Amino acid sequence: MTPAREGGSTLVDSRSWSLLFLALALFVARPALAQPDPIRIKIVGGLADVRQFTTFEEPFWRERIPAATGGRVVAEISAFDRSGIRGQEVLQLMRLGVVPYGTALLALAATEEPELNGADLVAVSPDMPALRRTVAAYRPHLREILAERYGLELLAIYTYSAQVLFCRNPFTGLSDLRGRRIRTSSVGMSEAVAALGAVPVVTPFAELMPAMRSGQVECAVTGTLSGNGIGLHEVSTHVHSLALTWGLSIFAVNQAAWMGMPEDLRGIIAREIGVLEARIWDAAAEETGDGLACNSGATPCRMGRRGRMTLVPVSPADEALRRRLLSETVLPGWVRRCGVECVDAWNHTIGPELGLMASPE
Repeated sequence: MTPAREGGSTLVDSRSWSLLFLALALFVARPALAQPDPIRIKIVGGLADVRQFTTFEEPFWRERIPAATGGRVVAEISAFDRSGIRGQEVLQLMRLGVVPYGTALLALAATEEPELNGADLVAVSPDMPALRRTVAAYRPHLREILAERYGLELLAIYTYSAQVLFCRNPFTGLSDLRGRRIRTSSVGMSEAVAALGAVPVVTPFAELMPAMRSGQVECAVTGTLSGNGIGLHEVSTHVHSLALTWGLSIFAVNQAAWMGMPEDLRGIIAREIGVLEARIWDAAAEETGDGLACNSGATPCRMGRRGRMTLVPVSPADEALRRRLLSETVLPGWVRRCGVECVDAWNHTIGPELGLMASPE
């Protein structure tokens, strides 16, 4: 009986091992077959070749989001000014779903929808603390506009560094600009420059340096560090420290595309974008100071190239002129373009914060 039992035991063991090997083979093969494909999304980001895009937006989407979602979301991002898309078209393309996720510069979007730019009007926020208060007051209204008129979900508001004045020739303050040709990038900035007695010349960022080098413009309004990055400190002699505006942009997503994303992934992306937004704002504050330091040759200069420009400080006369520009030119001009809806929006959001109320024309 012992040999029979031994023989039977051997047969059972052999079959068991065969079944075990088959089960292991199926276990190894099955996860590869069952692994779902990642969700692929396309992002239109901000301006190319500036730190907000290269240091923050691009690595966030290419690296951070795939890591945070465990590879379930893979993103491609391109700067809007390298995508063949006009800044004025971004929101409409997002509304149609052609661009599901996109970054829109409010100054450009405001050519079609002036109400969007209430928080970034010229002369509203002369420094970063003021800008933070202004944006906090206007954010709920921006969210409402984007949802109701464009079918978009607002995910973040970004800012570039302070937009200041660079000039080829000496000046001592805002009142010293009469007759100069000044590069601008928006209707509101052009109105403010004209009110100073200067000549506004609307010029895209990519064409700014050629315009300055050729003398087509004598001054330019742009970011403290982005201006340094393209070499304005080499063709300009003076830079003003007053923030005329900031270059706010919104990051939003088509609501249909957003709701088509699994809920847990929406939560991860929204949380991570909140972190990205905070980093961009902190960087903008740092870049504002560093840009002024680098352009003027001061220390420390960490992110730019050291220049030899004269830094023009904000005088009491400049501050008084800024307030007058806002109340007498900028705000009335915005109301003319925008209508009674902007009066209501301003008076319920930013107006009380500044102690300046808008009136219909």
